[in-house]
Amino acid sequence: MSSYENHQALDSLTLGKSTDYRDNYDASLLQGVPRSLNRDPLGLTADNLPFHGADIWTLYELSWLNSQGLPQVAVGHVELDYTSVNLIESKSFKLYLNSFNQTRFDTWETVRQTLERDLRACAQGNVSVRLHRLDELEGQPVAHFHGTCIDDQDISIDNYQFTTDYLQHAVSGEKQVEETLVSHLLKSNCLITHQPDWGSIQIQYRGCQIDREKLLRYLVSFRHHNEFHEQCVERIFNDILRFCQPETLSVYARYTRRGGLDINPWRSNTDFVPATGRLARQ
Repeated sequence: MSSYENHQALDSLTLGKSTDYRDNYDASLLQGVPRSLNRDPLGLTADNLPFHGADIWTLYELSWLNSQGLPQVAVGHVELDYTSVNLIESKSFKLYLNSFNQTRFDTWETVRQTLERDLRACAQGNVSVRLHRLDELEGQPVAHFHGTCIDDQDISIDNYQFTTDYLQHAVSGEKQVEETLVSHLLKSNCLITHQPDWGSIQIQYRGCQIDREKLLRYLVSFRHHNEFHEQCVERIFNDILRFCQPETLSVYARYTRRGGLDINPWRSNTDFVPATGRLARQ
């Protein structure tokens, strides 16, 4: 259980509550969650963040009417800057997108600008939005995370409660490496509903070599942990940086979609360009 799971800032969220679905544009449906909720317990403040990054969203169920009433469909790509005051709560995002369904817009650019404006207002930070026509995306291959997968290990695990204990002695010796490790076994749970969130994670670092068994045990310990996607990625970044002390570190997770949305947060303290192709489970 997260230390802030019952924080009053979460009381007003529609997440986990019965809601009406509106199909006429309503920006008030968007709800933000302060990033400080999980950053404060980690000792992170806006002026001492050890990373940069973004939350990348893919919008698969985006539709509206053109000026003549003909439905339009698009796939949206949203990038929310890590410095924003709030993250966007995903159920509210879905409800907000549904409100476009029976609303007329003169142009695609008007839709893009509307999304960007509303998301910036909710997040209180920088947001960029791109809209793609379906023919732009058809035929694109399923992508994969570059790196060495650490999942196929002959180990026994019986503890699924979150702990950083595995990382406390995950580095030994002075051997310096630069490597990228991948796991598809990341599973955490929604902070409010406790529904499972499934993801793949890529960890790229330079420094003393990290014990892969201990790293995998640490990642598996998220299995009963309740936090939003973005919060889990920041926790993983912070824990690895704290206990393993790599010179450079990048952490990137791509989660399976829910409600027509997938969330793909990344955090890094070096030059890092996230690949944005969807993975096999997305």
